[in-house]
Amino acid sequence: MPEREIYLLSPRELSPETIAVAFAKTSRSPESFREIAAELSDEKSAQFHEKWVVGYGHASVAEHAVLHIAFENVSRVAIEVIEGNRLASYTEKSTRYQKWGPDDFTIPPELDNHPLRDEFIATVRLLFSTYAESLDPVKNLIIERAPRRENESDEAYDRRIRSQYVDRCRFLLPAAANANVGMTANARVIEMTIRKMLSHPLEEVRQIGEKLKEVSKSETPTLVKYADANEYVMGTTKELANIDSKVEGQKSDWCTLIDYDKDGEKKILAAALYRFDEIPYANALAHVKSLKKKEREALAETLLGKLGKYDIPLRELEYSTYTFDLVMDQGAYAEFKRHRMMTQTPQRLTTRLGYTTPLLITEAGIGSKYEAAMEAAHQMYEKLHAFNPDVAQYIVPNGFNRRVLAQFNLREAFAFCQLRTASNAHFSIRRVAQKIYDDISKVHPLLSKYMKLRKETWQSVEENYFSKI
Repeated sequence: MPEREIYLLSPRELSPETIAVAFAKTSRSPESFREIAAELSDEKSAQFHEKWVVGYGHASVAEHAVLHIAFENVSRVAIEVIEGNRLASYTEKSTRYQKWGPDDFTIPPELDNHPLRDEFIATVRLLFSTYAESLDPVKNLIIERAPRRENESDEAYDRRIRSQYVDRCRFLLPAAANANVGMTANARVIEMTIRKMLSHPLEEVRQIGEKLKEVSKSETPTLVKYADANEYVMGTTKELANIDSKVEGQKSDWCTLIDYDKDGEKKILAAALYRFDEIPYANALAHVKSLKKKEREALAETLLGKLGKYDIPLRELEYSTYTFDLVMDQGAYAEFKRHRMMTQTPQRLTTRLGYTTPLLITEAGIGSKYEAAMEAAHQMYEKLHAFNPDVAQYIVPNGFNRRVLAQFNLREAFAFCQLRTASNAHFSIRRVAQKIYDDISKVHPLLSKYMKLRKETWQSVEENYFSKI
């Protein structure tokens, strides 16, 4: 019997494109991966990719070539586009733990030589100066309420309380604020990212797309060199953006469960039986529907009763989906968008849905300054919107509300609700997660009761952390 082997093809020794070819060729070659790789060169790998990936469309081969891309000093508007790829990993500069300087922002290229440019810069500087002026008053309030522990160093104490005051003040930071983000993705995802960015209506995003293509070509020259703007994406998005639906927006709840699978719990239980039996799914579903309530409860206990705090439920929980229409502040959405297993459709950033005010901002005595800065941002937004609705997004602070449509399954609901209701989660996203849990538990109480959430309600979050929503 051949001896089992598990080993690395190291990126220190082989280029990403060569590794991709070494894995791809195993489908037709009896040789080991080491032997295949030893016969390859960068030139031979490029020829392989030209023939099979580019010529024959076997794009999955490109998934074996992995790149690590560092983006620095790009706006949060652009970061949303960068992070809009499901099959990639990201780590972003946190507005909860780091502080922004007065010049840490991007001026949209569309405003070059435009009469609104100076006013845009002045408004951004007002937001940044108000942000800087709010840090100490809020920090001093936190110090009063969370005194230093015995033998706690200055560094440890500041680290412990920093997020408590910084994450209140971050509501003032506009989407023009710069940040850094690290991205790990395979060449297939990188190629799709480049196409998407080169097809984007914002010039900053297109510039980043060009640079991303340039730096990626140094490692995967064949796999990304044909990435270009996509006429379908550009044409379709432009036409959709120009359609006037003539439907007036009406006031709605900030969290609305607009659709769900009424038999979702039964379908999940049936799928669990199907997995370990030898019957068609229709028979399994009919059996579950025939069970009495206590019998279904016992089956649910078998499926989820042994879940620990960090355990992931079986994949059968993916057979029930929920669709929510949500309104949350942009700071909360920055956390929400990280759940990329969801299907999310965010609307453009706007100031027309109003803004939230953290309670500590008011209690620190800087509420009037905060409101004045937010009103200035709103006035600037309207002027920019008349020029270009996409560019207007840059001036929108984190505290303004945003609408997003989201669809996800119960397994993802477990992941989202449990993670985002934890004590270290930001209070804005805790409010959202608790309300989503409430709505799901009302329609599917049998399975949702196994979610492990801290004892807090979305109403108590509003009462304890906000003076205005």
